[in-house]
Amino acid sequence: MKAIGYQQSLPIEDERSLVDCELPKPEPGPHDIRVAVKAVSVNPIDTKVRMRAAPPAGETKVLGFDAAGVVDAVGSSVTLFQPGDEVFYAGSIVRQGTNSEFHLVDERIVGRKPRTLSFAQAAALPLTSITAWELMFDRMGIAQGKDDTRTLLIVGGAGGVGSIMIQLARKLTGLTVIATASRPETIQWCLDLGAHHVVDHSKPMKEQIEKLKVPPVAWIASLTATEPHFKAMADILAPQGVIGLIDDPPPLETTLIKGKAGSLRWESMFTRSTFQTPDMITQHHLLDRVADLIDAGEIKTTLDKVFGKINAANLRSAHATIESGKSIGKIVLEGW
Repeated sequence: MKAIGYQQSLPIEDERSLVDCELPKPEPGPHDIRVAVKAVSVNPIDTKVRMRAAPPAGETKVLGFDAAGVVDAVGSSVTLFQPGDEVFYAGSIVRQGTNSEFHLVDERIVGRKPRTLSFAQAAALPLTSITAWELMFDRMGIAQGKDDTRTLLIVGGAGGVGSIMIQLARKLTGLTVIATASRPETIQWCLDLGAHHVVDHSKPMKEQIEKLKVPPVAWIASLTATEPHFKAMADILAPQGVIGLIDDPPPLETTLIKGKAGSLRWESMFTRSTFQTPDMITQHHLLDRVADLIDAGEIKTTLDKVFGKINAANLRSAHATIESGKSIGKIVLEGW
């Protein structure tokens, strides 16, 4: 089968950083489904793994986490899917990735593809939807429903996770949603997705938020650049508030939120699949819920650009765009 992989960690400008290759078609284990991959998307984690995790000498590592496709075969213990089902999912960081014609994934982290979306539109959603959902509802403790009217600040609102978090927060909570963005196109993107307000994170944020006269900022989702913004976020956070983060900052001066009895919560959407937690199937149910919201017209895909077919050259271009820090929403590749 066709696949795109790498054998050493190299800058994306090097043609060897991602290469086209042929690999054996994998056979599913008991809980696996084998998916004929139709579309994939690219996330910052793809670029981080490429640069930080070189495979053993002589081995080829396949990247890619998001995918949408059709079930091709199922393992002996599979009960949730059958061949022919259309699915979308975000895979596991400890297995081979989705940048291959056929891919194995545990059924418990797979959802049904939204019926109203194309494969490309669906592939944009799984990793960021799981991350946003888990960060808000599982880690930060935000309650679903319209009773709580405090404020959620999303730092990095135009990225992949921010783009879906804005929508989920607007549809499933009563919170005032403030996103941060610094360019005209990213500001408008956040507003179009439903943010009540947008503030510029390249300027002092506290003063901008105070002028909005919004309820207390009880939650801050720090999705990017946590280190340079941490002092400002600690200052903005309401007493007994929560800061949730997903990036990889160096050690933070966490005592800045001690006086407010603030909390710091981490989210990694790969935790459940990596450690095979008893509640691993939660991600299956979560993705099905996202599909229901999509098909009901409550939220929409965060796809921004399709970079062409799934091959090494196009993936290198996608990685370069992610690394530039200038991408909006999600980048998708479709077809072989």
